[in-house]
Amino acid sequence: MSDLAPLFARLSRSTFRSRFRLGTKERQYCLDKGAQVIASHAADFVAQRLAPAQPHNDGKQTPMRGHPVFIAQHATATCCRGCLAKWHNIPYGNPLTEAQQQYIVEVIYHWLVLQMNTPR
Repeated sequence: MSDLAPLFARLSRSTFRSRFRLGTKERQYCLDKGAQVIASHAADFVAQRLAPAQPHNDGKQTPMRGHPVFIAQHATATCCRGCLAKWHNIPYGNPLTEAQQQYIVEVIYHWLVLQMNTPR
């Protein structure tokens, strides 16, 4: 696992990014589905919504609520190609590599673990 501490330190300084939290429903969803299913959902969302060089509806493809992964994507700036470029230095215009997709899922999953282990 790569060292995500510098990224999460930068994210914590963003008023917008740091306001995201899992609600009761999203926490329960994570508990009900389990880590493996949630990670699989994250991988699917990244592959479908972010991996293409020109994602459909880029900048608007990730809802703000409705699934724990969507909330995590906004909290971690992995919600669109613009945020990936700005926060993660993943450039526009090229399909995401497997390694890039795995990194994005790792970031999302890390945030979810932190949220699930933070008392409310």
